Amino acid sequence: MSLWGGRFAEETDRLMREFSSSIQIDSKMWAVDLKVSTAHTRMLAAQGILSAADGEKIVAGLEEIGAEIASGKWKFNPEAEDIHGEIEGRLFEKIGDAAKRMHTARSRNDQVVTDTRLYLKEHVEVLIDGIKELQQDLLLHAESHRETLLPGMTHLQHAQPVSLAHHLLAYFWMFQRDSARLQESLPRILSLPLGAAALAGTGFPLDRQRVARDLQFLEVAPNSLDAVSDRDFVIEFLANASICMMHLSRLCEELILWSAPEFAFIELGDAVTTGSSIMPQKKNPDAAELIRGRVGRVYGALMGSLTMMKALPLSYNRDMQEDKVHLFSGLETVTASVKLMSLMFKNIQWKTDNMAQALRGDFSNATDLADDLVEKGKTFREAHHIVGQLVQWCIKNGKILEDLSVEDLKAGGDPAFDKISAAKLAHKTVMAARRSEGGTSPEAVQLQLEKAKKVL
Repeated sequence: MSLWGGRFAEETDRLMREFSSSIQIDSKMWAVDLKVSTAHTRMLAAQGILSAADGEKIVAGLEEIGAEIASGKWKFNPEAEDIHGEIEGRLFEKIGDAAKRMHTARSRNDQVVTDTRLYLKEHVEVLIDGIKELQQDLLLHAESHRETLLPGMTHLQHAQPVSLAHHLLAYFWMFQRDSARLQESLPRILSLPLGAAALAGTGFPLDRQRVARDLQFLEVAPNSLDAVSDRDFVIEFLANASICMMHLSRLCEELILWSAPEFAFIELGDAVTTGSSIMPQKKNPDAAELIRGRVGRVYGALMGSLTMMKALPLSYNRDMQEDKVHLFSGLETVTASVKLMSLMFKNIQWKTDNMAQALRGDFSNATDLADDLVEKGKTFREAHHIVGQLVQWCIKNGKILEDLSVEDLKAGGDPAFDKISAAKLAHKTVMAARRSEGGTSPEAVQLQLEKAKKVL
């Protein structure tokens, strides 16, 4: 059954049909398309635009089609133009002329974007749940490692000791922001376009508020031109997904480095690693590398969607058919990546002795000596210079700060150093001294853990 053939005297060229077909992409939306058509039909019948009998036939036919698709009894024609026309054609085969009335007072323009919004809403909720599971995994590990020492770095150089828990919680808060951005986007996703028709609305007495309630949209799109031509919600999602993928890639990079023998801070389990076809000893962090590599897919989807919309005049243009190519790619990639990251944290072993050993002799306790001199009356800039000279003295004399005697401290640094100064140099003491809110001391981390649990 042709949806638009009356105006045309000749068939569309096969190349054009193949190029314009979107069935391979938008067939993913069959379930939401059935929901949208059912809500639209019930509204038309309630408004007297359709007879009750036709409304019942259409709804029953749509339910049968849903069962057929779910069971595999009916498969889409791979040469069909799109899922929307394919379902309408199947409905005509089942119930006859009543199917031709289902499309009253709507266009594919408002139908398609309504489907897309509903599909995205459902999958954003799945993604948020996946992020929460990952956060719970991070919390579980953090709770066990409040006092586990880890080199804290800036510029990938040892800076100050932190706890492993503190480090993991940094990623917890990154993912919390990702979850919040996704949650905050839902009201903008759930603005109902259906009823805008092609671009200008319709003369039929629609009840758009009813459809919004039935489909659990939060508002009716206020402008029909904007309703059919807006893809901000796709771009916003892909921007949010890109930020989430960036966070995942940062964590992946650290897991990759930490699993290398030069670090040896972790070992990833067999479930999330692979071997080599030639080197028998290899155990590669492929899960982390694949997530890191797939960041480009989501960034590309974001740039593709932005470019698709660049300079498009109102209202709908066929360019927008590409929105689902970008959206589904980004959505599927970020959702799978979050799940895989969660799986890695269910298959990780921390080599805490190696973490602590990596701190020995790294001078990451130097700031505490400077702070000690400040407490003894020197300005921080004076103290910074003195401790810098002490570090240089240690390097020249083959010594490390945590092993220095009081006499060494005085000889290489300043006469003001004393037993209190020397007692501050153990890395665990340095970590425990960072008691400020949000700091890395076990007490501060415990408060952070409690806050993190509350936000989940």
